[in-house]
Amino acid sequence: MSFVRATTVESALEAMAAGARPLAGGSDLVVAARQGKHPLPQSIVAIDDIPGLSGIQSGTDDVRIGSVVRHAELETDPLIVADYAALADAAALVGSPATRNVGTLGGNIMNGSPAMDTGAPLMVLNARVELRTVDHTRYLDVSELWIGPGRTAATDDELCTAVLLPLRPERSGSGYVRLEYRRAMEIAVVGAAAAVTLAPDNDALLSASVALSAVAPTMVQVELPEDLVGRPVDDEVLAAVANAASQQSRPIADVRAGSDYRRHTVGVMAKRALAAAAARAQGKNLGVPLNRSLGIGAS
Repeated sequence: MSFVRATTVESALEAMAAGARPLAGGSDLVVAARQGKHPLPQSIVAIDDIPGLSGIQSGTDDVRIGSVVRHAELETDPLIVADYAALADAAALVGSPATRNVGTLGGNIMNGSPAMDTGAPLMVLNARVELRTVDHTRYLDVSELWIGPGRTAATDDELCTAVLLPLRPERSGSGYVRLEYRRAMEIAVVGAAAAVTLAPDNDALLSASVALSAVAPTMVQVELPEDLVGRPVDDEVLAAVANAASQQSRPIADVRAGSDYRRHTVGVMAKRALAAAAARAQGKNLGVPLNRSLGIGAS
């Protein structure tokens, strides 16, 4: 096995063009090999010390999150917590404190797990990924990136260098919740994220988005009833969201939960996420992670 530590994006891309696999936190590398998902790579390029891949910056049109930003940073960053709370909610639930301090957003995204916590929030927040090679840069919506369990649309020589989140309108809010059996080192049994924008002069919905994790081969963008727009978030709206989420999920049955149970509970999680997103859009303070604020999951 060969190992090289890159100090610039360009040197990392050159190593990848020669067949090296990028490594930042590395929290899934050995686990995946032991589970037989991926063999250990013969060549590794470490990218965690590249300055251009770190940091969270707000620009004219979007917020740029470097691909090696750790989950621990996302769950406490003032900008992310204030404007992209669903992502902070998710980052705060990833693995254990040790995992959150080494695991990176880019690694989580490119792992392609349908149960990843950050995936559904990024989908409802209309995130894009920046993918670079030696000779080109392209941008993909996250909904186009994930094409199957553990599979992405990126080529082997493409490096995820950043995640871009469009600026949120006034009176917007978001949230992510998941069903869990324990507080740490857990993978979502089901998860749901929601993002809403409310009218400036009342609490009617101008827009709403819901996405689901761990209930299909990839993240699920829920097609919500069109007549929800213009209505306040009341019991009828929440029931419609829950029904749409349950009907559009395609869960499997395994040792952690049956398919019928997952289908029901993802509807419950979806309506809780939407209600919390609306509450945050109204200015209510619901702490991160939302699971703890709402008393969801393990005590």
